[in-house]
Amino acid sequence: MSKLNITPLADRVVIEPTEAETQTASGIYIPDSAKEKPQQGKVVAVGKGNADQPLTVKVGDTVLYGKFSGTDLNINGKDLLIMSENEILAII
Repeated sequence: MSKLNITPLADRVVIEPTEAETQTASGIYIPDSAKEKPQQGKVVAVGKGNADQPLTVKVGDTVLYGKFSGTDLNINGKDLLIMSENEILAII
């Protein structure tokens, strides 16, 4: 992975979403219009946290987040999400 030129502030985290499924278990291809937005991804950058509460997640963690969480970004041709740590549901 190339170096990202982004440093999130405070409790924000940058996540690279996993690829959406292109085929069902039975072999049927899913058209782009019917694909679900992924709800898990890999943490690629983290902020420094707040004085009251340090961050729990770290770079490299695989996390689950809500369907409508975060803000979409495109940096160096990569689709990414930036969100507050409190929008992350779990580390898996």
